[in-house]
Amino acid sequence: MSNDDNTKSGCGKYAVFLQKPFLLVDQSEFICGWGAAFINITVTYPIYKIIFRQMLHGVQASSAFHQLRREGITFLYRGIFPPLAQKTLSLALMFGVYDGTRRPLVEIGFNPYVAKIIAGVAAGTVEAALMPFERVQTLLADSTYHSLFKNTAQSFRYVWSNHGFTELYRGLTPILLRNGPSNAMFFVLREEAASRLPQYSDPMAQTAQEFMSGAIIGAVTSSIFYPFNVVKVSMQSTMGTSRISMWTAFMNVYRERGSKVANVYKGCTVNCSRAFISWGIMNTAYEHMKKLLYNFQHVR
Repeated sequence: MSNDDNTKSGCGKYAVFLQKPFLLVDQSEFICGWGAAFINITVTYPIYKIIFRQMLHGVQASSAFHQLRREGITFLYRGIFPPLAQKTLSLALMFGVYDGTRRPLVEIGFNPYVAKIIAGVAAGTVEAALMPFERVQTLLADSTYHSLFKNTAQSFRYVWSNHGFTELYRGLTPILLRNGPSNAMFFVLREEAASRLPQYSDPMAQTAQEFMSGAIIGAVTSSIFYPFNVVKVSMQSTMGTSRISMWTAFMNVYRERGSKVANVYKGCTVNCSRAFISWGIMNTAYEHMKKLLYNFQHVR
């Protein structure tokens, strides 16, 4: 059998695997999403902290870097547990709920693109349930609270006992408006790229393509929805104060930064770079884990 025949045979087996009962596919999506997020967070967390300081203080990347450098290595990975817990569960839900929603919709006759958009929004909405991790991460990453919180568990206890459960969901609106549409855009573009780009028999070439497609799509999507993150950080940087609307928070940020839209995007360049690396890693890790799961199931 030729190499081409082997490649076609492997692709055929992989296609059969994807057509197996829904429960198995659903489990594989959750597992692959979780693993891809774990790998990504451990690699990119220091970059996130630079972006966070830019969002919060409106400073240049160099100033944010020097802040972290002055604080030392002890505080560099401070607050990593919330994003590690949140992002691994979040990406597991993102891929699992998306696949679990899209497939039934297509089966009952929905237009495939409409099904993808609905599934993406549904996955993003479900992800918002994990918002308390994102809320605590914001407090831990802000130097204002370094002396108040020692770790994740203490910060959860403090917020809940002193300000109530709803304080953990401060800033929910921008998160919902960010999650659903950005997920829908990501999945539509990702699947378009997968169907239109060539498939390589060389593993290195295929891995490079998976990285670049995920990186570009992730960077574009993240940049488009960046202002929602800025507003979210602004709303979550306070604790126990009266609630304000997302629009009021945006206008506050806008005025504080000289009433210039460009200043609202401070940190977007570094965020785009982080998203490029982050989504490239996640897309590549996801695809490799999916193939490993297929091989494992095939051997069994």
